[in-house]
Amino acid sequence: MIESDRELSAMVQELWDNDTNRLRPGKDYRISLQGKVGDTMGSDDKNDAAGFPLFTYVDESIFKKETFLAFISLLDNYESDTGEPEIVTPEEEAENHKFLDSIMQTPTMKIAHKYLVEKNLSPKNQEEFKEQLYRIWFELYARRGSSRPDSSGFEHVFVGETRGGRTVIGFHNWIQLYLQEKLGHIDYKGYSVNANSPLPDENKHILALQFSWKNGIKPKGSIFIGVSPEFEFALYTLCFLSSPNERVKVQFSLYDVEIVCHHYNQKHIGTTYPVLLKYQSVK
Repeated sequence: MIESDRELSAMVQELWDNDTNRLRPGKDYRISLQGKVGDTMGSDDKNDAAGFPLFTYVDESIFKKETFLAFISLLDNYESDTGEPEIVTPEEEAENHKFLDSIMQTPTMKIAHKYLVEKNLSPKNQEEFKEQLYRIWFELYARRGSSRPDSSGFEHVFVGETRGGRTVIGFHNWIQLYLQEKLGHIDYKGYSVNANSPLPDENKHILALQFSWKNGIKPKGSIFIGVSPEFEFALYTLCFLSSPNERVKVQFSLYDVEIVCHHYNQKHIGTTYPVLLKYQSVK
């Protein structure tokens, strides 16, 4: 087991404490875990351990907040199938910039920026920092098996992609999950646990799950639930820039978590998501 990164853990705790837009489980949203899925890949109903949607309630007034609004506007800008080249229109580029502008005003992103500047990992100048974020998250690259730019860190992590129409890759964001489930494109199959991971809890903010999206299956995904877009953006950017390891263990709030962060050519985020290792006992 990798030892948790104390310095990074302290930073993540600070991000968590300052995530003023985080939703409260049981109040601002409710989920229904239902049954546990096996590790099988099948997408037929035999493997469905959940007859109902994952989300039973979300207070959508939260989505009117600036960063949520800017984030949601980006979700329909992508071609989900890898191999299909992405065409970024001027309008979409403007939306990307608007999103970055909105999150850069938040306490979480300001804390992350300050730390990265102190470590000489990011430029102090706001515009240059924004350019760095744009390159990491929004610059297109060719994912495996494709010769043309068909993917970006943002699309993979926050929107989701399909490979060959049958397998869902990426898709590690609860807002996209909720909105797609509401549209009828997501069929939640149940929660996922292995021998070492703790049972999920409807009042906690991390969940491993299986679901189908459109015609593809995500055999096992792991997501934060109820956190703000700026929290995830700040956390993942911090891990990407400050840790050479593709897996970093952090402790914050009630959670021991491994943040998986795969680099693409050392310039872009390939994928990133949380893996719950255990709940911390309340001191």
